[in-house]
Amino acid sequence: MIRKIATASLAAALLAGTASADTLREALVSTYNSNPTIMAQRESLGATDAGVAIARAAGRPRVSATAGVNQDLTRTGGGNGRNFSAGVDVSYPLFNGGSVRNQIEAAKTRVQAGRATLRAVEGDVFTEAVSAYMDVIRDRSIVELNQNQVQVLTTNLQATRDRFEIGDLTRTDVAQSEARLQLARSNLALVQAQLSASEENYRRVIGHTPDALSPPPPLPPLPTNPEQAVRIALASNPDLLAVNRSARAAGLDVNVARASRLPTISAIGSGRYTNYLGTADDQFGPNAANNTTSTGAGVQATIPLYQGGLPAARIREAQAIQGQLLEQVVGTERSVVANTRSAFASYMAAQEAIESNQVAVEANELALEGARAEQSVGTRTVLDVLNAEQELLNSQVALVTAKRDAYVAGFQLLNAMGQAEADDLGLDGGPLYDPLGNYRRVAGNANDWANDPNPVAVSIRTVTPAEEAGVPPAPTPAPQGVTPPNQ
Repeated sequence: MIRKIATASLAAALLAGTASADTLREALVSTYNSNPTIMAQRESLGATDAGVAIARAAGRPRVSATAGVNQDLTRTGGGNGRNFSAGVDVSYPLFNGGSVRNQIEAAKTRVQAGRATLRAVEGDVFTEAVSAYMDVIRDRSIVELNQNQVQVLTTNLQATRDRFEIGDLTRTDVAQSEARLQLARSNLALVQAQLSASEENYRRVIGHTPDALSPPPPLPPLPTNPEQAVRIALASNPDLLAVNRSARAAGLDVNVARASRLPTISAIGSGRYTNYLGTADDQFGPNAANNTTSTGAGVQATIPLYQGGLPAARIREAQAIQGQLLEQVVGTERSVVANTRSAFASYMAAQEAIESNQVAVEANELALEGARAEQSVGTRTVLDVLNAEQELLNSQVALVTAKRDAYVAGFQLLNAMGQAEADDLGLDGGPLYDPLGNYRRVAGNANDWANDPNPVAVSIRTVTPAEEAGVPPAPTPAPQGVTPPNQ
């Protein structure tokens, strides 16, 4: 119930936005439809889906045909002969020790793990996108604050010089004002460089350069204590679900390995046709039949007696992999608990920092106003005013940073609890990717000649025409059935 409420709240919040600027929802839609990490994970899940069809194929009939033409070169006791022969062989597995059944179940379980991994990747990429979005908003605000600081200090320096000219201030006051202005210009260059880095990271994650960005919508109600957050995370975190499914699949792999020590039974059938191409009399005597046909059917059992220790080695290997994954389950659970508590603590700390820095900004605004008034009557120095201006700037930057940190930490908490996926966010940039669609298409396929088109990249490139000038074109995939040169 808590998950449903939080999901509905987040989706409703993201749907709210302004038409005059890019919104967080639009950024997440772009990420969902064009981010290469998400696209690659979808392809990985497609490969996992195909594993079910591969496992099922081991329990289906096998049909093969042979044909050939033979010419005797030397022969004693008769003439040289030739013949054309063709045959069909059919086999159907009746018993394989449970190997196929366990392989199919393991493949299906890995599909479930793959879907959970896709959910986890979506959540991680969305968290990265939210962080990139908030970084740009933060850094643009910081640049604006520093630009304003440079303007204020430029005005202060001119006023200080004017008062120095009439003997009201000393050269020391002028030097202090000039030094503070140059320091502000240096800081402005640094924060502008940081803004450029944030905008490039935005382009990398979301797929295009940021325009004007709207403030993000409020986060949904979050848990009131870390214990509640951890309970939700242990039930819904996709990383934990994925490793649990993988461990279960590994246990089924142990059963597959054990089946290699058991007998296998197959039903077999065959048919043969031979045409001696007019040489039957030479080979077998007068009146020999020039054409012969034969058919047969039976049951064949293969009983392994000794395989050089291979089954035991494979069982131990599968058990070791299962043990590894069982340990990873515990390790992932530890990480989920730690990440959830850390995100919760970061969110609460950032909320407190917002309150404190808000008070600090208001106090520093009063302090600056008082310092300027007292400096005008000679009870404060120019340095006091400069320090008050710097304190105000520092508190404003701290407030902007705390707001960014609180939002990102809150979204990280949602992600740790498994509530930052596409279904949770109510994205309306087109239909959501349906992993069941590809699974239904390929998992039961029994056609040897079924084929898909050559894959092409779905994610959007971010290289601009100016950046791409002079760069050789990206390689295109070779047509199916054609071997690329030098291979």
